[in-house]
Amino acid sequence: MSKTIFITGASRGFGKLWAEAFLKRGDKVAATARNTDALNDLVATYGDAILPIQLDVNSRAESFAAINKAKEHFGGLDVVINNAGYGLFGTIEETSEEEARSQIETNVFGLLWVTQAALPIFREQKHGHIIQVSSILGIATLPLLGMYNASKFAVEGLSETLSQEVKQFGINISLIEPNGFATDWAGASAAQTQPLEVYSDVRSAFNEANSAEGVFGDPDATAAAVLKLVDAENPPLRLFLGKHALPWAKNVYEERIASWEEWNDVATAAHGI
Repeated sequence: MSKTIFITGASRGFGKLWAEAFLKRGDKVAATARNTDALNDLVATYGDAILPIQLDVNSRAESFAAINKAKEHFGGLDVVINNAGYGLFGTIEETSEEEARSQIETNVFGLLWVTQAALPIFREQKHGHIIQVSSILGIATLPLLGMYNASKFAVEGLSETLSQEVKQFGINISLIEPNGFATDWAGASAAQTQPLEVYSDVRSAFNEANSAEGVFGDPDATAAAVLKLVDAENPPLRLFLGKHALPWAKNVYEERIASWEEWNDVATAAHGI
């Protein structure tokens, strides 16, 4: 049975790739972008099956209007994918107030506005699936991506909480957590802070680690996984994409648990009773 999908950030990268994967198999797609001209090729190929919607997710009013437009146009919604977002590269010290606020506004509040807009529709229908595009960097961290890490940690906490609140209404929540993929996320889509020379060694180490062969996955290979997630009767709360994510997460949690256990006597004494 075909589904109706609403996906943000569909002008490039994962968003456009997944939108086309849905369209190819016969789903209907409301695809949002700041510039909908980037969707002209999909409209030419798939016609009425795709509804391009101009959207800046930073606007709560626009987000609600876009969700409602898609619902009215197609008669309902089955899946909402919050994919819009970008990476800010730079150390914490280098990050300006404007850069920090912009990163959180888009990656966290933009996702929140679209999520809030979808929930009343899904509650009324008694079904729906919200998929949040997070990252392995919502579980682990890398230097030079502090504000991006922070935004994805926020998305993880928000979405896990939401899953507990809305399960009773037949609404599923999933977090997609990719490791690095060869999209333009770190290129044209990214923002950069003004670098400080004192962090040149950190930058060099970061660039060297990310130039190694096999670090980045093939974006095209993710489409099949996303289709399976959308079609799952009982979708998971979390889904990694890529072969590096799970080993990395295991290592991070082993280190955390070891540290917590080492300091558990102090923690227990702090309870007081």
